[in-house]
Amino acid sequence: MTTQILKVKGMHCASCASIITKKLSSVPYINSVSVNYGNEKAKIDYDESRVSIDVMNKEISELGYSFVMGENQVNAEHNHTAPKENELDELKNKTEFIIPITLVVFVLMMWDILARTTTWMPNLPIPMALFNTISMVLATVALFWVGKPYLLGVTRFIKHRVANMDTLIGLGTLVAYTYSILVTLSPSLGVLLRVPEYTYFDVTIVVIGFITLGKYLEARSKKKTGDAIEKLLNLQSKTALVIRKGNEVEVKIDEVVHGDKIVIKPGSKIPVDGSIIEGGSFIDESMITGEPIPVEKNVGDSVVAGTINTNGSFVFEAKKVGKETLLSQIIKMVEDAQGSKAPIEALADRVSGIFVPIVLIIAFVSLVVWLSVGSQFIGFSQALSLGILSFVSVLVIACPCALGLATPTAIIVGVGKGARNGILIKDAASLEHLHKADTVVVDKTGTITIGKPSVVDIHNKSDLSDESLIGIIASLENKSEHPIAHAITQYAKSKNISLKTASDFSIIQGKGLKGVIEGKEYFVGNAKLIEVLGVSFDQKQLEKYTAQGKTPVLMSTKDTFLGFVMVADEVKKESKDAIASLHKLGIKVIMLTGDDEKTAKYIASQVGIDEVMAHVLPEDKMNKVKALQDQGRIVAMAGDGVNDAPALAQANVGIAMGTGTDVAIESAGITLLHGDISKLVKAIKLSRITMRGIKQNLFWAFIYNIVGIPLAAGLFYPIFGWLLNPIFAGFAMAMSSVSVVSNSLRIKAKKL
Repeated sequence: MTTQILKVKGMHCASCASIITKKLSSVPYINSVSVNYGNEKAKIDYDESRVSIDVMNKEISELGYSFVMGENQVNAEHNHTAPKENELDELKNKTEFIIPITLVVFVLMMWDILARTTTWMPNLPIPMALFNTISMVLATVALFWVGKPYLLGVTRFIKHRVANMDTLIGLGTLVAYTYSILVTLSPSLGVLLRVPEYTYFDVTIVVIGFITLGKYLEARSKKKTGDAIEKLLNLQSKTALVIRKGNEVEVKIDEVVHGDKIVIKPGSKIPVDGSIIEGGSFIDESMITGEPIPVEKNVGDSVVAGTINTNGSFVFEAKKVGKETLLSQIIKMVEDAQGSKAPIEALADRVSGIFVPIVLIIAFVSLVVWLSVGSQFIGFSQALSLGILSFVSVLVIACPCALGLATPTAIIVGVGKGARNGILIKDAASLEHLHKADTVVVDKTGTITIGKPSVVDIHNKSDLSDESLIGIIASLENKSEHPIAHAITQYAKSKNISLKTASDFSIIQGKGLKGVIEGKEYFVGNAKLIEVLGVSFDQKQLEKYTAQGKTPVLMSTKDTFLGFVMVADEVKKESKDAIASLHKLGIKVIMLTGDDEKTAKYIASQVGIDEVMAHVLPEDKMNKVKALQDQGRIVAMAGDGVNDAPALAQANVGIAMGTGTDVAIESAGITLLHGDISKLVKAIKLSRITMRGIKQNLFWAFIYNIVGIPLAAGLFYPIFGWLLNPIFAGFAMAMSSVSVVSNSLRIKAKKL
């Protein structure tokens, strides 16, 4: 099976997405289809050996839609912007044409209404016959050019029995226009049928004008919801300065290959991922991680595409190119997440699927009731006039656009905001589930702690200086591959302590090592090694430190104890504040670790964790998460190791630290770049803000239709004399979509 994400052209509402989904789902060898109206994309899982995109395109083109090829290509940035810009330009041209006409006609229409109903307003300064003729010409242009998409909706309904928003608008305006044409061109027919002389050309013009304006404003706002992707794409460098045959050559980014030596000058973008081999600098990684402070990079450090070199110059070797780079993966993840559907969206999809047919029935029923019942009380002529108004108003106001935009626009903005803050959301479901989380389970190593042991204490019991003591220990440990040995040697290098040559070096299995430095034999290792030598030392002092989760490295000669250093995995400076913030959000925090209980509890006490589960084997972590879920808890799990992957997959929401393994990141629904646990708090806040926005959108979309349709149908006319004019119905419909998108855009401004 192959999965493609394709841009869809021609969608105007949520029911369009539903129509395309149904059509493609009926095509053989297509496994699944998900069409997102918010970003106008279709995610299709299909057997490419049995069915092609051309075949799919032909299927939907019959309904008036089409695919824009190449949209799924991450690096083809022109495909992200060009189709959208072209559609927007076309809509802009139509809007600029119709709106001045709409405003003039609207003013004249209101003038005529006031002249008919009041004594103080004079009649129109032009003859009604001339006004009708001009209105007829303008209405014809408005309907058949500006309103062409809506007429196609009527055609689609007649030919394929599928209806959407275009069908409603097209049918309503076409009925008003056709009636007006008949009355204008055949006055005798109007006399015969006893219909009013009043025409609805103005209604046709103004409704199409207002709806077109609303569509244009909606399209502009929707474009802003995808700003995150555009900004990420703009981070990509177009070229790279590569060393080829000893010369610096500028090549296109897609010509860079693994192993290329790339020169980076001050102010330049990093074109691909790699590792510095010469020089150093400070790199601005804020565009990817959200962290504003430039990070120092030297030989051996990694750099990622899209980040900016601030001042120094360096050369690095390309390790990941093209779609392998972190930036490309981020873009792909954000795209997929914005195109995915949250579970809450299923409600809107179900409603939109049955909404349009129901509205059509309501519109026809309201017309029939007006003609059959209304004519008995107010006469046939007036009943027909009001019936047509009701028919058109119901069709116009009952647009499912706001309903269809409610969820996807909020998801798109929320995912984009997360990406700008170093929070990568894999799918919309993860974003939705996270706001319900009442329990956060965290791993210790790499999540609460840095994940790398380092020297935290030096206890010198000799006449040697601290530097000399560390120098000797590091000189011996430099021969070892153990992580603790590496921590000590790195510490010595950071303090510019030179290492000395050790001779007669040997490893004492399970205890430590020994060697001769400057003619003197030294022993470095654990307490067991010193005990074997028979050298006395303060055992109780060591136990005090080991109870804090620290590992001692002791040094001695054959007869004299010289001192020890303590090595520990330090707590991340942001961990304590992050745990406190989670508590403020009403969330319980549990540490799940394979370490011993004393160490785990000590670390937990430092940062304020509520509960500790220690001595947990990798295979048992998943079971511990499941046990919490069985208690009715909604669990978010944060981890970074391979051993965390099953638990991350089991949790309601898996959260991987960006510094962790690829397996952990793949198993998680959310990834926190740079492994900053404080971003977990931001992720939860973002989820809550986004879900609040979705619920607000859905509420107003439902309320709008619940109130608007009965009013348009004339349900309140016998009681209060209330009847909604199609013009105001069109304006209300257009503004409802704009308001939903605008409310979603408010998420951008929210503080996390």
